[in-house]
Amino acid sequence: MTSAVVDPTRAEVPLTLDEEAPRTLGLLDQSAFWANLGVSLLGFAGALFLLDPLGGHPLPFAGAVLAAVVGSLIGTAMVGLAAIPGVRTGRPAMVLLRGLFGARLSYVPTVLNIVQMIGWGAYELWVIASGARAVFGGAVPYGVWAVVAGAVTIALTIRPLGSVRLLRRYVTAGVVIAMVWLSVALFARGPSLGGGSWDAFAPAVDYVIALSVSWVPMAADYARHSRTSGSAFAGVVGGYTIAQVACLALGIAALALVGNDMDKVWDPFVAAPLGALFFGILVLREVDQSFANVYSTTVSIQNLAPRVDRRVISAAIGVVTTVIALYANVNSYAAFLSVIGAVFVPMFAVLVVDYFLLGGASRWNTAEDAPSRWFMVVPWLLGFAAYWVVTATPTVGWWDGIWADVRSAVGFERQPWMNAALAAFLVAALLTLPTALGRRRRAV
Repeated sequence: MTSAVVDPTRAEVPLTLDEEAPRTLGLLDQSAFWANLGVSLLGFAGALFLLDPLGGHPLPFAGAVLAAVVGSLIGTAMVGLAAIPGVRTGRPAMVLLRGLFGARLSYVPTVLNIVQMIGWGAYELWVIASGARAVFGGAVPYGVWAVVAGAVTIALTIRPLGSVRLLRRYVTAGVVIAMVWLSVALFARGPSLGGGSWDAFAPAVDYVIALSVSWVPMAADYARHSRTSGSAFAGVVGGYTIAQVACLALGIAALALVGNDMDKVWDPFVAAPLGALFFGILVLREVDQSFANVYSTTVSIQNLAPRVDRRVISAAIGVVTTVIALYANVNSYAAFLSVIGAVFVPMFAVLVVDYFLLGGASRWNTAEDAPSRWFMVVPWLLGFAAYWVVTATPTVGWWDGIWADVRSAVGFERQPWMNAALAAFLVAALLTLPTALGRRRRAV
């Protein structure tokens, strides 16, 4: 009796968590997928936060690019490491957390991730619709573009592995050509990139790390379909870093041409020769961002309901994100999402230490009855607190006020060189070691 051979061009994600995940994605698939995620219309506007994260102290162009490189490498290394357990276990990201916290406790970060992914999915639909209007003018209402983008997003999530392969074969080449063309066109106009101060270098690195590590909660969702751990890690670090640095550098050039006006950052792209065509390619490509968010929401929900057909969940989530994009104020919601996003940096640190350094790989339990590990919550929460004590990035007024009071109470004064993401990672990682080892000694 011979075993069936899986055709990598036809293999798809199982409908439920009861079935084994196919391993069909190679290095090119992973690199192209993460490179496409690294290019974002949000990145062009967000380049202002890289250039001047504190307001009034802009970096020189060279300093901003260096901050983008350093922050991207640090952040993508975290994402790449978070992907490896997904390759080894074949489990999506939130299901992996059963091994860290236990099955029931994993529901807490799962719910937070669902809220985060739905929010970012809606935000991406808003970006796509706004970008389409910038290309085609106001002839077609915003709502029509949002609904079309939502429908395309749902269609991509029905066959997610097929969508990843589609991106590699066709979309990536178009994105590379568009980025090169627009870069030549914008830099040829001689944007003013001189001057500035290096005082904000550390906060700029912090911002780029935050951009990168926002993908930590979903890295394993795609890495579990990789043939090897090396291809998953290299695809994340190589593909995403190159694309994100290029995107941010191009965004800085565009902002320099419009006087750092975020509302007009897309105008130089559209005004360039053939700009509408190539910017339209980038708008179309943005659908992979909404696809990734909706699909990761789907597999996160399957941690709570493992036997529900993922296609049903994806369709429902796609509708919800479209409705939010149509009616919600996504700009104000983005600040709230940044608060949730900070949850996952220290959580990742705890996972890395436990999985890679404390022998977790040999005993990782992702079963539905995995016992609760309350002691692992402690370093996670303390790392989360460290992030907000150290950060200088404003979010929501009342939330920032709480942590300002905490700093005053403990007599802590933030220094310009401090990095919130690294502080959260180090605090959580260092506290995981004695917490886990102490627990192990008591169990002996």
